Amino acid sequence: MPRSTPVKIKWLRDVEEHDYVAAESYLNLIFRKKDVIRMVARLKDTSVVRFKAKDIFRASRLSLLGVSNSHVEKDRKKIRAGQSLSPLLLLRDELHGNVVIADGYHRLCAIYGFDEDAWIYARIA
Repeated sequence: MPRSTPVKIKWLRDVEEHDYVAAESYLNLIFRKKDVIRMVARLKDTSVVRFKAKDIFRASRLSLLGVSNSHVEKDRKKIRAGQSLSPLLLLRDELHGNVVIADGYHRLCAIYGFDEDAWIYARIA
C-alpha cells in the first residue's frame, strides 16, 4: 500500500494576541488572578521554541481529543489547507511535575492526529 504524503505543518512566527486572552481565561480557572497576570507576562517574555507533539502530551498528562471534536476538526482543516497555526502557550507546573497547556490544546490534538513526532512551536514559561 503506498504511503500518503506527509502533511506539512506551517506556523506563524509568533503567538496571536487573542491566544494570550484565551490562555488567561483558562488559567483563571486554576490559578489566582494575580498569579495568572504574572504567568501571561512571563509567556510574552519568552521566545518561541519547539517540542515533539508526543512529548507535550506526555508532559501535560492530558488525553488526546478525537477528530470528532469540532475544534480539532477545524484545526485539521486549516492544516490540510496549508494555513499557518499559532504557537502553543505552555506553562511548567513544577509543583505537580507537568506542563499546563494554557492555549493550543486543540491545535496539538489536530497535529498529533497527522504525526505524533511533529514539531510543535510554543512559548513556555
